[in-house]
Amino acid sequence: MLIKNRSTHTQTKIMNLVDLLGYFGAFLSAITFMPQVWLAWKSKSVGDLSIWMILIVITSCIVWLVYAVNVKSGPVLAANMIVLALSLVLFYFKMTFPPKK
Repeated sequence: MLIKNRSTHTQTKIMNLVDLLGYFGAFLSAITFMPQVWLAWKSKSVGDLSIWMILIVITSCIVWLVYAVNVKSGPVLAANMIVLALSLVLFYFKMTFPPKK
């Protein structure tokens, strides 16, 4: 019985570390778009950004969100919610900022 409890305790610690690693990876993935959003906001220009890239990222995030909800993956859900929000901001910028001449 004692061995089983140790094993369960060890598995719980490992899962906590794996979850922590997952959330850290999600955080890093999520912030990849922040510099681009900031630059676009400051310059009021997104002329060099491909609309297709933005649309593919948005579609990808929606698919990942459906997956994350179904498998109950917090890190995947968190990362893709943030990336989706930032991608929607870039999409808005792309549609509203005038093209540079």
